[in-house]
Amino acid sequence: MKIYHMILTSLCGFVIAAAPVRAEEVADWFAFNPPADAFTAESALDLRGLNEHFAGEHGFIGIKDGQFVHTGNGEPVRFWAVNGPPEDLTGAALRQCAKLLAKHGVNMVRVHGGYFDKSGEVNPTKVQHAIEIVEAMKAEGIYTHFSIYFPLWLTPGPTTSWLPGYDGKQHPFAALYFNSDFQAQYRRWWTALLTTPSATTGKPLIADPAVASLELVNEDSFFFWTFSPEKIPVPELQILEKQFGDWLVKKYGSLPAALAKWNGVTTPRDAAAEGRVGFRPLYNIFTDKKLRDQDTAAFLLETQARFYSETRVFLRKLGFKGPVTASNWITANPEVLGPLEKLTYATAGDFIDRHGYFECNHKGDNSAWSIRNGHTYSDRSAYRFDADQPGKPRQFVHPAMDPHYAGMPSMLSETTWCRPNRYRSEAPLYFAVYGALQHSDAIVHFALDSDHWAVKPRFFMQQWTLMSPSMMGQFPAAALIYRRGLVATGPVVAEINLNKTDLRNLKGTPLPQDAALDELRLADVPSGGSEAAKPGQRLDPLLHYTGRVNVNFTDSAGSVKVQNLPKCIDHAAQTVTSATGELRLNYGAGVLSINAPDAQGISGQLQAAGPVETQDLTITSDMELGHIVAVALDSKPLATSGKILLQVMSEEKASNFKTQTLSANHYRILNIGTDPWLVKNLSGTVHFKRPDAGQLHVTALDFNGYRSGDAGSATEIRLQPQTIYYLITR
Repeated sequence: MKIYHMILTSLCGFVIAAAPVRAEEVADWFAFNPPADAFTAESALDLRGLNEHFAGEHGFIGIKDGQFVHTGNGEPVRFWAVNGPPEDLTGAALRQCAKLLAKHGVNMVRVHGGYFDKSGEVNPTKVQHAIEIVEAMKAEGIYTHFSIYFPLWLTPGPTTSWLPGYDGKQHPFAALYFNSDFQAQYRRWWTALLTTPSATTGKPLIADPAVASLELVNEDSFFFWTFSPEKIPVPELQILEKQFGDWLVKKYGSLPAALAKWNGVTTPRDAAAEGRVGFRPLYNIFTDKKLRDQDTAAFLLETQARFYSETRVFLRKLGFKGPVTASNWITANPEVLGPLEKLTYATAGDFIDRHGYFECNHKGDNSAWSIRNGHTYSDRSAYRFDADQPGKPRQFVHPAMDPHYAGMPSMLSETTWCRPNRYRSEAPLYFAVYGALQHSDAIVHFALDSDHWAVKPRFFMQQWTLMSPSMMGQFPAAALIYRRGLVATGPVVAEINLNKTDLRNLKGTPLPQDAALDELRLADVPSGGSEAAKPGQRLDPLLHYTGRVNVNFTDSAGSVKVQNLPKCIDHAAQTVTSATGELRLNYGAGVLSINAPDAQGISGQLQAAGPVETQDLTITSDMELGHIVAVALDSKPLATSGKILLQVMSEEKASNFKTQTLSANHYRILNIGTDPWLVKNLSGTVHFKRPDAGQLHVTALDFNGYRSGDAGSATEIRLQPQTIYYLITR
């Protein structure tokens, strides 16, 4: 969850001055309000067939050659996934939700919640509901990934025997890494979840291959800002300080010897006589990089990795056969602390997970998770690499950038474009094509907080709702592209070998993840070749848009090898083209072109792009913001396919959504809006170039993918203002 990105801004007493209200005429928009899908007729865009007959049909999920596979047949699998389902769904509604997800191409859910009550004791009711979720999803070929612990879910109090020192108001950040009593309680949660028999089948989840994978800790780390002596109760802090003291005695022989080596660098909490040593702030550690800081980083790394490793061993002894991932969090410094965090994952886990959100300068009370009247925000395009703050230089950073670490599969288990950004409709195709290019193994969209197409208006709205036309509505083509690999995986364009001793000595990485490189620094990046990166020099993050990037942890000397890609990355023209030639991002204009044999289209600022030619299509549209893509449904190239989905989208907003312009691209929300969703009218033409285009019949589909009317032939498809999907058949 994005709680750490919270910006608390008091809005009490503000006066809204006279200013233009930004509210488009409803006449230019149509209501997206599909009826509940009965699943009784054949839907042309039903992707249920992409999934197995039931999840686990071909065995447990395993790992081979750096990717997820079905262990029963060795076939690779990518997961197009959601965080969900909504926690209040049960019975028929839950089963209906599973059908809807499978129809839209989903083959995994990340069930993110604790299985304990307010006191931290096992909650059997929650455990049985988790089992019900697995069984409902399994029936539709959807796997489950479990995330069971997030420090924000727990507020231990004075009576919590296994977490002494807490007052019922603090969250136990970092405590799980070093408190053995807390670790024992945590393992009771896993034991209850995985070994409790199902009320319907009598079987425990640990025996069910529909449980794909497990996540040990959500969004916690020694290397994030929440690890601070001021935020940890003294009884807990003393446990960790004693462990650090013991570690130093093993290294230096005694604490006085360690302190002498540190040349007078001390902290107020150092207590050598009691065998305890304090911790310097993270800022000092990644900035000063003194010997004491290096020792501290090494100790924290080993402690965190040991917890992950021991927990994975515990789960294996319990009987769990699937992959396990350690955690997914960012750090206080991506360059220096980021690779240490990833090293703890690679040391102890089976695959690498992470989180990343594309935010929109959203500020106001509880803006980390809600949208409310009075909040402010900016519209922000990922295709243009717009900075979070209007008027700032472009920032070349995005959650879709996905280096692979230590030859392991990768998962992005929380991600989205946050609302109310009008460019949110960029997200599904962006993740699909660049996920396929980089061979991302699992993309988990956040969050399925409803089982129907609802804006969810109350006093506030959640900023990541997936059941919207621009998100779930674009899943069919996006899921096909990603899961079937309709955009080819790119070659390895960069190989980075990080020496583990160098990392402990805080020398960092030349390609930090989640670290912005703004446009003003582009002159400092190397152009490519085996001698591309000098010590301390950053690599061009646009490498991720050309192909795959591998990062390895080694005991040998560190090295960096980058392919020379002058034809792929052209900063003068503001374009980046994949090494496969199938993707071209014009970040100056904000336009993505997709030109693969089985998937072709255009996405972004379509009016500015003008007519676009792909191998098999000519596309013209006057939509300011739009997305038009054709994908083959029969695993044949578009040039010969006999069954094609044409998918069209523009942008969305809630009904009655109104804003006040504060300055250029900076708005205050006056009305968060109501149901139903609105979609800006669609327009344009699509011409198929193939000789038999006149024989290709085009059928307009309704919002649930059922046939709604004839739309002519593929010689010229005139896009209808309110039609999102077309089926093209021969």
